[in-house]
Amino acid sequence: MVSLDQIVSLCKRRGFIFPGSEIYGGLANTWDYGPYGVELKNNLKKIWWKYWVADRSDIVGLDSAILMNPRTWEASGHIESFNDPLMDCRECKSRERADKLIENWWEEKRKAGEFTGHENSTTVFNPPKPNNWAGEKTPSKDLFEFISHHKIACPICKKVNWTEPKNFNLMFKTQQGVVEEHQRDIYLRPETAQGIFVNFKNVLNSTRGRLPFGIAQIGKSFRNEITPGNFTFRTREFEQMEVEYFCHSKDWKDIFTELEKNSLDFFLALGIKKENLRWREHDKKELSHYSKLTKDIEYQYPWGWGELEGLAYRTDFDLQQHQKFSGENLEYLDPVTNEKFIPHVIEPSFGCDRTVLTILLNAYDEEEVKDEKRTVLRFTNELAPIKVAILPLSKKENLNNEARKIFDLVRSEFRTEYDDTQSIGKRYRRQDEIGTPLCVTVDFGTIGEDEKQGEKNTVTIRERDSMEQIRIPVKKLVEILKEKLGK
Repeated sequence: MVSLDQIVSLCKRRGFIFPGSEIYGGLANTWDYGPYGVELKNNLKKIWWKYWVADRSDIVGLDSAILMNPRTWEASGHIESFNDPLMDCRECKSRERADKLIENWWEEKRKAGEFTGHENSTTVFNPPKPNNWAGEKTPSKDLFEFISHHKIACPICKKVNWTEPKNFNLMFKTQQGVVEEHQRDIYLRPETAQGIFVNFKNVLNSTRGRLPFGIAQIGKSFRNEITPGNFTFRTREFEQMEVEYFCHSKDWKDIFTELEKNSLDFFLALGIKKENLRWREHDKKELSHYSKLTKDIEYQYPWGWGELEGLAYRTDFDLQQHQKFSGENLEYLDPVTNEKFIPHVIEPSFGCDRTVLTILLNAYDEEEVKDEKRTVLRFTNELAPIKVAILPLSKKENLNNEARKIFDLVRSEFRTEYDDTQSIGKRYRRQDEIGTPLCVTVDFGTIGEDEKQGEKNTVTIRERDSMEQIRIPVKKLVEILKEKLGK
């Protein structure tokens, strides 16, 4: 399996992901998407939108504001309950999440084979958990007793000398207003879902939607987590791709099953290897306060299994809360039965940045070619940041002129790159590492100066995965590229 260090190195070297604010020494756990990273991420979002919105008649889109009325977060429970249990090491002064300390300890013990029975299975951390483990009012006594009993050490100094856990709210707070004494505390949204819930009636009225139907959104969220890490897997600023699917309470099980299948099929369509995916159902103590049932699709990362997507049955909690706090009637009137009710919600929630990382890990491959290591990103054609690279064999002027004409011809159809630096072999390797499916080589045969390289007005197409090369006429180039790329 590829290591995280290999991915981090490749991402910086080839322009996928850079450390944020690097020339100023960086800012912990912030990342910037480079030229190829932003193409990859945008391709993912396009595929997700097509799969969940454009190709369906029962889901519409939304783009809600990041800043919302603070009452939104009172209604949702985030102001009161969105907390992490934090502990300070008295020895080295580091601050850690109590639940993560236990999770990491448990995983180390499991890998070492120190547990028996169900504890030695492939399921992730599942020791006795306090109520509301997933971010509400986590009972600090339970956590502290567990850590103290098992003598779980500080990961920095390896000492066991902790303060008792205290709850730390994860929302970023800012102020609204230009006059300091009249500023109002507001928050950067910690999730995109609430923007959908507060717009439920607007969408319903403007689209004349009928249940069951969904509202989808892609957008940034912010959480002031104490333990981000593992590259872009967990960050304080991240992008979510979410659907809130509204239905009658009697229909939720069937819809949950359908969305469960669609979710897995989506990742398989991205080329994610099925053997590295699994479903894990949350136990009752792990469920969020709004959820009656939650299942995660997990991926086998270099550090272990981790959540890739969450599928939650949120019941009617959210709309009930917003109706209560806003005073607005959020009931749905069934036009057939005339029944009025608050819809229930099923939520498939995808982390965009986390999915990009998963795609990179899944696509990474190394192989020996002629006693040389070849690194390849085997993206699907849809995901590949660059679809075609035009490579003149040398920098000779007449060869470059012809290559530029071919580049202009191809780039009108595909995201195309022109590269005339270094040897042709090194350029092939560079395109392999970028994940470019097809390279088109323009040589002296193309311009009729070398009969050994083929007929005039022909080029060579080289395939990334097989490295096979075929000679074709320039006039058929776009047609053949479309056929190979499935456009």
